[in-house]
Amino acid sequence: MRTFTISTLVLSILAANCFAGARSFTFIYEAPTTPPGVVEFENTVNWQTTTPNSAHFNEIDFRHEFEFGVTDNFQASIYVADWNYHSGSPDQPNGASYNDTAIELIYNFINPATHWIGISGYEEIQAGDRHGELESKLIAEKDFGRLVAVYNLTLEAEWNGAGWAEHDGELQQALGVSYELSPRFFVGAECVHEIELPNWTDHGRAQFFVGPNFSVRSGRWWVTITPLAQATRDGDEPELQLRAITGYTF
Repeated sequence: MRTFTISTLVLSILAANCFAGARSFTFIYEAPTTPPGVVEFENTVNWQTTTPNSAHFNEIDFRHEFEFGVTDNFQASIYVADWNYHSGSPDQPNGASYNDTAIELIYNFINPATHWIGISGYEEIQAGDRHGELESKLIAEKDFGRLVAVYNLTLEAEWNGAGWAEHDGELQQALGVSYELSPRFFVGAECVHEIELPNWTDHGRAQFFVGPNFSVRSGRWWVTITPLAQATRDGDEPELQLRAITGYTF
């Protein structure tokens, strides 16, 4: 019995390390952070297509991230390159372009595994030749056994164009749920509500997106996919987005 207990404990620790940074959502961040000493590579692909104003619009965004567990409560990430390929946009020519490089910091104040709710703070800094962004996020998570509910409140400040002359903001709320069908398979849903703040002086348009998510884990690999459809009719926003994040834990 003692041998069985020790073996079970060891296997549990190994499984926790393998799936340490595995994400159940793609548009939403969860409260727990990567354990110290763990390094993970994440590759994100986000496809956007068709707006009410442009039926031929397509854009594929790519992000390549290395994530590091620093302490029990703190993780840091570097996005080596954020770039995209776009076509059918009235604002820019077809082709690929580099956007920026970024760093991401997450600190977990309250762990949802040991308290009735989990709370984390998030900050991301992006910088490129024609784009800069600060993104601050409050993350709240509640675990109900196999069901996890997560809420994100995000404020973005964005600068674009030559000399970063254009400056805008965005307020975003996102809510997601994920259910563990088995240790390897998760299903759920995500919804995102965005409010534009042009020049930080005007109340811009609001958009609402909703869709299911699916997550699969095997060994050190995991992949999570979310298709989101626009429930509103904003002429400049994509009617469909499909985001996939693949992760590998070293």
